Amino acid sequence: MKITEELVEHVAKLARLAITEQEKAIFSEQLSSILTYVEQLNELDTLKVEPTSHVISIQNVFREDQAKDCLPRDKALAGAPEGTEEFFRVPRIIE
Repeated sequence: MKITEELVEHVAKLARLAITEQEKAIFSEQLSSILTYVEQLNELDTLKVEPTSHVISIQNVFREDQAKDCLPRDKALAGAPEGTEEFFRVPRIIE
């Protein structure tokens, strides 16, 4: 499967990443080669392979909850696309 530079640009925009023209070319080539490699899995005969959720057995390891200090407000709001001094600002969804 061929990943175009336009698709890379679209995904970068969705992720709010600024990428250069050179990076678009590099990423489209790298992602295309990754998908080509993954497509090789379709050639394998998996009819006699039992479905599993994990290759090795896994069990949950639980721990006690521990109270920690909250993230400071200015750090929490630093990554917000829009906000005030105290809150995240989101588009209105209810009339």
